[in-house]
Amino acid sequence: MADAAVDTVASVPVAVIGAGPAGLMLAHLLGRAGVETVVVDTRTRHEIETTQRAGILEADAARDLVETGVSDRVLREGHEHEGVELRFGGRPHRIDFKELVGASVWLYPQTDVFIDLADARDRDGGTVRFGVKDTEVLDVTTAAPRVRYTAPDGSRHEIRARYVVGADGSRGMCRDLVPDDRRSRYGKDYPFAWFGILAEAPMSAPELVYAHSEDGFALISRRTDTVQRMYFQCDPEESVDAWPDDRIWETLQSRVAGQDGFRLAEGPVLEKTVLRFRSFVQEPMHWGSLTLAGDAAHTVPPTGARGLNLALHDVKVLAEVLLRALGTAGAAALDDYQPRALQRVWRAQNFSYWMTQLLHTPPGGTPFDLRRRLGELDNVVGTRAGRTYLAEQYTGWPANSQA
Repeated sequence: MADAAVDTVASVPVAVIGAGPAGLMLAHLLGRAGVETVVVDTRTRHEIETTQRAGILEADAARDLVETGVSDRVLREGHEHEGVELRFGGRPHRIDFKELVGASVWLYPQTDVFIDLADARDRDGGTVRFGVKDTEVLDVTTAAPRVRYTAPDGSRHEIRARYVVGADGSRGMCRDLVPDDRRSRYGKDYPFAWFGILAEAPMSAPELVYAHSEDGFALISRRTDTVQRMYFQCDPEESVDAWPDDRIWETLQSRVAGQDGFRLAEGPVLEKTVLRFRSFVQEPMHWGSLTLAGDAAHTVPPTGARGLNLALHDVKVLAEVLLRALGTAGAAALDDYQPRALQRVWRAQNFSYWMTQLLHTPPGGTPFDLRRRLGELDNVVGTRAGRTYLAEQYTGWPANSQA
């Protein structure tokens, strides 16, 4: 394939593999600085914008969408949340982010972040190729890497770039371009998954609800005023076909039940999925003329709402580094990327792991395990230090912090 003839050759400073939020945000930031990019993705735009993903943005991430000129839609259609509720032992406990750390988060689905970025690329004349196939990344250890791909019409194209960015997610090809003997992979598999639903129903709570019970975890979120997003802990091998609506609602109601009589507003289930998750980090994030960003380099369990935010932080740092590398600093500037990105990545890995073990009930857990976990939850909600730690971690670390 690499030696096959191509129909067109384009030369740009940066080629980006992956047109999700990370890849598009990087292209947008570079475009604002006058650096041309070409972004390619095997998925169609429709596929990306209809795949339900994360829904929480740190305040800094929301601010960046507005202040860099992507869109202000997050302010008009997103929902600012100044806290979350932890439910355990049959009682609710609110963590007040604003009171504790003066910060908040925004409920704004990743699909909307993608739509805003894709529209901004169209508006600004950026080049994004959706629905490509047979993508190859060549010569990444040289100063002249190339990307080849087949367009939907069957034509073959080549991009000649100075740098290539792999933002093609956890199932993409770019992370494997770093040779086996030059990379380290760190990961943890979890013995449970999330059964997720979209339901046509009114809101059940004004903010996210994280619920712990003897039978497992549940998360109550929302997408719109009339469509709700909810999850409950399940076996990774669970089949959605075994779960009619009545069984789903019975399980969710039991996970959030409490002495306050709290109940979820029910309605038709529109979508059912089983979401497996794991913790993963690959090092290095920079190899030759290739850099990795977002899920291509690291993934976290969704419990701590860090995945999308980490990806956006990666490319914010990477855009700055690439601009220096393309300027007078040269390729040596790329050496700054990994340490700056990984500091936040490992912080987020720790928090996501902590939240996951705090709220889930592992298979085979003993009565001691359950009571110890309740004691830990009590320490979190019952002390200002515990509440502040959760608030600081959940809302993220400000841009002016060390991470």
